[in-house]
Amino acid sequence: MTSSKLVLVTGATGQQGGAVTQALLKNGHRVRGLTRNADSSSAQNLAAQGVEIAVGDFTDPDSLLRAADGVDAIFAMTTPFEQGVEAETAQGLVLTDTARKTGVGHLVYSSVASADKQTGIPHFDSKYTVEEAIAASGVPYTIIAPVFFMDNLLQPWMSGTLNEGKLSMAMPGARPLQQISVANIGAFAASVIERRESVFGKRFDIAGDELTNDNLAAVFADILGHPVQYEGFPPDAMREQSEDMAIMFEWFDAVGYSVNIDGLRSEFPEVAWQRFDEWARAQDWETVLEGAPA
Repeated sequence: MTSSKLVLVTGATGQQGGAVTQALLKNGHRVRGLTRNADSSSAQNLAAQGVEIAVGDFTDPDSLLRAADGVDAIFAMTTPFEQGVEAETAQGLVLTDTARKTGVGHLVYSSVASADKQTGIPHFDSKYTVEEAIAASGVPYTIIAPVFFMDNLLQPWMSGTLNEGKLSMAMPGARPLQQISVANIGAFAASVIERRESVFGKRFDIAGDELTNDNLAAVFADILGHPVQYEGFPPDAMREQSEDMAIMFEWFDAVGYSVNIDGLRSEFPEVAWQRFDEWARAQDWETVLEGAPA
């Protein structure tokens, strides 16, 4: 039985940090969840589950030092989608400095798969800058680097066309794309926190499945009980809205992720790895599609 650890989880009220929190709680660990608003419904829900709520902000290093005091490990994640890639890098550097100053025994940073391969994708490069700072900090660390989230399909910008029998992304239907469920990211993070010394200094690209967008449409057709056609569109169509996303989808088509999925399953059997079909059938699509834009 793995001894219980106290883990500071950044982004605990969000999608990825929330999954890490649930996995840690399930495995008997204690969680201190970092949030900017302790009175939010999400924070209150975590508190009801026994999570210790710590109020902190990346722009207030002292608040992070207080939150990290006495913890065994930190799960750190950053995002470019609120304030941009430069702000994301700054967040990661502050978190790294926090781990160094508090002498935390293990820093687990969630990056993105292939960020170490000079993709030219802005939000991949920003995460890799943080990775390099962590590696140079002297703090014991592990990098986990997930591929495209299966859970993106739950977002209105993805699910909105399913009611019309369409699925659309900025890439060809026959091009494979590796994906992972957010729950698996959480379970993997819990696993490396438990493995501790054996994964220090290591970087893991992680994925649960690989399938084409035509395959995705077929899965949805079977689940929803009506035809679903995949309709790809050129990345240029989204360039005005997000240059970053356009570059990413161009890279998906030209290069793509290259995780050794079978090897990962063999090395980390404790993670309940999900294929896309398994993940999709576990979702409440009726509720999801009710909330999707018409």
